[in-house]
Amino acid sequence: MLRNPFHLVEFSPWPLTGSVGALFLTTGLVGWMHGMSPLGLFFGIFLIFLTILQWWRDVIRESAFQGHHTTAVYKGLCIGIILFIVSEVLFFFAFF
Repeated sequence: MLRNPFHLVEFSPWPLTGSVGALFLTTGLVGWMHGMSPLGLFFGIFLIFLTILQWWRDVIRESAFQGHHTTAVYKGLCIGIILFIVSEVLFFFAFF
């Protein structure tokens, strides 16, 4: 069986939970600024923090324990990080 060198990710609930957490965070922050209870704000922060932890748990599990991160995937991740840093530097210099 010929294995694909790239990792095709499975469906994940974490983008949905992250967006729900961002919704609670923004509405809770606006409500808190208008004198309401900060409960929604704290729930949004908790949900985003939980999403980050669970998402990275899945990434570590896929790379370390399941072996989905091959050499091609590592190379793609490195190139992606380099391009991100270069884009941030160019974005910074666009202001000056």
